[in-house]
Amino acid sequence: MKISKEARRTSRQLFRVCMVDGKLDEARVRLVMKQVVASKPRGYVGILDFFAHQVRGELEKQRAQVESASPLDASQHDQLQKSLNAKYGRELALEFSLKPELLGGIRVRVGSDVWDGSVKARLENLKAQLA
Repeated sequence: MKISKEARRTSRQLFRVCMVDGKLDEARVRLVMKQVVASKPRGYVGILDFFAHQVRGELEKQRAQVESASPLDASQHDQLQKSLNAKYGRELALEFSLKPELLGGIRVRVGSDVWDGSVKARLENLKAQLA
């Protein structure tokens, strides 16, 4: 769906209204959504679509997905939490999952940033270099 420049601009303005001290305020997001749906301005579907896209992107930036080949202990969880919070300058919510196919190491995804320290990734890099 093509979104007009006006709808994008309006959506960005609404998104900025929802930010409080650099964080997304869930109550404001809900209020903005209700008001846009109730008033139905021109191109409101495009406005809501782009607004939802921006909100999803911001939520992904506040969450770190950690995949490991084997379970991590509490000290490794804490160390990883501190390290990522320091790197991003904000509190991140970490989600841990087991992925045995990584063979060893961990993969961390924060928004669009990915750090892959897994054995599987290293083996794939070696394979690509040899080919």
